[in-house]
Amino acid sequence: MKKIEMKTPLVEMDGDEMTRILWKLIKEELILPFIDLKSEYYDLGLEHRNATDDQVTVDAANANKKYGVAVKCATITPNAARMTEYDLKEMWKSPNGTIRAILDGTVFRAPITVKGIEPNVKSWKQPITIARHAYGDVYKNTEMIIPGPGRAELVYTAADGTETRELIHEYKGAGVLQGMHNLNASIESFARSCFTFALDTKQDLWFSTKDTISKKYDHTFKDIFQDIFEKDYKEKFAQAGITYFYTLIDDAVARVMKSEGGFIWACKNYDGDVMSDMISSAFGSLAMMTSVLVSPEGNYEYEAAHGTVQRHYYKYLKGEETSTNSVATIFAWSGALRKRGELDSLPALCHFADLLEKATIQTIEEGKMTKDLALITSLQNPQVHSSEAFIEAIRATLETLI
Repeated sequence: MKKIEMKTPLVEMDGDEMTRILWKLIKEELILPFIDLKSEYYDLGLEHRNATDDQVTVDAANANKKYGVAVKCATITPNAARMTEYDLKEMWKSPNGTIRAILDGTVFRAPITVKGIEPNVKSWKQPITIARHAYGDVYKNTEMIIPGPGRAELVYTAADGTETRELIHEYKGAGVLQGMHNLNASIESFARSCFTFALDTKQDLWFSTKDTISKKYDHTFKDIFQDIFEKDYKEKFAQAGITYFYTLIDDAVARVMKSEGGFIWACKNYDGDVMSDMISSAFGSLAMMTSVLVSPEGNYEYEAAHGTVQRHYYKYLKGEETSTNSVATIFAWSGALRKRGELDSLPALCHFADLLEKATIQTIEEGKMTKDLALITSLQNPQVHSSEAFIEAIRATLETLI
């Protein structure tokens, strides 16, 4: 068959360890035989980030803003052990955090559902998408160890030098202290990304904070969401037949557990971090989850929600066979290709992305899967495939669909 043509490049961000190996296999088996791929390539492997003083991550994010669509492999966020292992100049920041900050984006994560892997929560019939605010809160906190008795205060010094003070606590003994912040502009971007994504996907939007306790911090989130919805999205939601719903975070958790799914759940940064792992685990696995970063300007970055699968990579280096789940990375590619096709009016590219996802799901539902899925499937006698064999099985299914 003739390869599908592309008009505009997408930004390709390569990554680390076992997911880097899968990235190459996916391109060779599932992308390049069928698509005349146009991509602007950035190597976000830790060695190259170190060699460029992490400038490559900034360049990749700016390229995402230029072209509108990116696909990213999982990357290492270094810790002390990685400093030694890779002889790093410094402990470079999370590439995901850097990219999110530059794009001012919101992360949307949703489980990939297949027959034979049923959710642990019996009422869930459709995927639940988590929208996670990607700025501030505990992730940009300032912390102190309090050694003994004393007075802790919040102090804001205005540009003209005037001070506003709020007592935090009168310490009678040792303790700890944490300061968090957020920005109205970032919260506004978060809200607009959520409302836009809900309209794009025709799903109801839930938003939850703890404004009854946090009457200024969390209440600001609630107020900004409500103001933007009333001004810019209320009529659009009504026309689309979807709703916006606010409730407290504890009420949202209770409602989610009894729901049928099929909606977007917007959460602050920490809540979204925790709840996305809960949702993915309850639906099956982090390796069975889509993740897309959406900016208010309409830039999209598709990625796998999981890590670099270090343990499998060390086995791979020893020449041992691995059975690593590549579904999330495949869906990152299909998501990026579909969005590129939508933006460039290329129905053939969108159709290919649909077929790639269908082939992946069909392969699993036929009983061909990696070890992690075989351990949790309700299908009888699943065939455990190696990392390479699983991708090859998907290609065989894809060729029959094409």
